[in-house]
Amino acid sequence: MGGGSVLRVHFSGLDLARVRIAARPDVLWETILSFHRLRDRRDDTAFGKWRAETRGKLNGETRLLAPLVPTRGYFPDFLTPPEGLLGLDNALCALRETPPARVHTELSRLSHARPLPSWIRAMGDGDVRQIGRLAGTLHRYHDVAVAPYWPRLQARIEADRAARGRALLDGGADRLLASLPPMLRWRAPVLEADYPVDRDLHLDGRGLLLMPSYFCRRTPVTFHNPDLTPVLVYPVEHPVPRAVPALPPERSLGRLVGRTRSAILQGIGVGCTTSELARRVDVSLASASQHATVLRDAGLLVTLRQGNAVLHTLTPLGAALLRGGVPAEAAYERSGCG
Repeated sequence: MGGGSVLRVHFSGLDLARVRIAARPDVLWETILSFHRLRDRRDDTAFGKWRAETRGKLNGETRLLAPLVPTRGYFPDFLTPPEGLLGLDNALCALRETPPARVHTELSRLSHARPLPSWIRAMGDGDVRQIGRLAGTLHRYHDVAVAPYWPRLQARIEADRAARGRALLDGGADRLLASLPPMLRWRAPVLEADYPVDRDLHLDGRGLLLMPSYFCRRTPVTFHNPDLTPVLVYPVEHPVPRAVPALPPERSLGRLVGRTRSAILQGIGVGCTTSELARRVDVSLASASQHATVLRDAGLLVTLRQGNAVLHTLTPLGAALLRGGVPAEAAYERSGCG
């Protein structure tokens, strides 16, 4: 990353009215950004265990993807189509249907930096078999590197969405933009961000889709092509892991039995602070905090610090427990490519 380089996102009044937060994680943004983390040795606290587990299960996918997704800098925009919000099948279907002219243009930009393997050059020349090969490689990589960790990823992103949603409700788009992580600085009407290169992005009334990401780190990411629907992918918080005594499964489950903790889970709703939780359940602040800690250690809720307060949200597991063990729809109605 270049020293002092900044991305400046320019808002109009109409753009502020059209700021929105992605409704769910984007499967291809997470897949592509996880590939950055796989080769990044600086994040061992947050990703060291994941990296060690993932590397041992891959079988050639790293060699194939590395020329398309360099360790830093530009990678083709067509790798992250908007259908990534609809699940892997829809996303890869959209990737396969990328117009050949766009594939050629974006791969040509990539080839300026380094020579490309023959199969990627063939893809740029319109060989549909090669873009199918790319889709298959991404599918296999996702199955190893992302799918097993999706509940954890989803929980952290849901916690961030809850925090941003509260900021939006409390103070509108201005408060929402001011609440973003520290590498993003809201100086109305411009959102500034640490970035690998100096760049200005003019929204021109199109608004901005904010996308919290588990695998994004240090700097946000946006499309290279300014004509695409503006998206800003930014990192969620990764708290330092706490040392939690290991408990046998039967004891861990036993700690969850009881009406107070059941009421705590139900009281969290779409997200609340510890003091709000105490009022909803009619317990002391200390008791609410203690119960929330137990539920967090059991993987049933996530806590995100917001200034001097903390915000609790349910994990997918916690939500499923409230529904009697029936999991929510993790994916959406999947359709074929045609």
